[in-house]
Amino acid sequence: MARVTVEDCIDKIDNRFELVLLSSHRARQISSGSQITIDRDNDKNPVVALREIAEETLSPGDLKEDLIHSLQKHVEVDEPEQPVEVEPEMTIDGVLPDFSVADAPPADVTFDSLSEEELLAGIEGLVPPEKSDDY
Repeated sequence: MARVTVEDCIDKIDNRFELVLLSSHRARQISSGSQITIDRDNDKNPVVALREIAEETLSPGDLKEDLIHSLQKHVEVDEPEQPVEVEPEMTIDGVLPDFSVADAPPADVTFDSLSEEELLAGIEGLVPPEKSDDY
């Protein structure tokens, strides 16, 4: 039987780099005890992985997802949001009032504004810290 070559697999996975990544991942899976989907025929694990891809006994999409999952360090778990607890004193006659931004009272916060010239004059007036032997 002829050995599997990259040309046998390239029509299944267009990118040669991706083919190498997926076949090496599959070969590692086989080495760790995963079931093979074709006859081994005294082939080593990388060749078996390439033959599985060439004969389409494995879906390249599933193999890619499995590779991505194996490389992930942090997996987000969607947890249901906890309902907001409304305390009785927050309601008006048992009804939660509808507040919007337009209804918000004006804030009594004021900000100082400086012109560029005032800022530069302030920076020029700063005294550099004294040098010490600690640094």
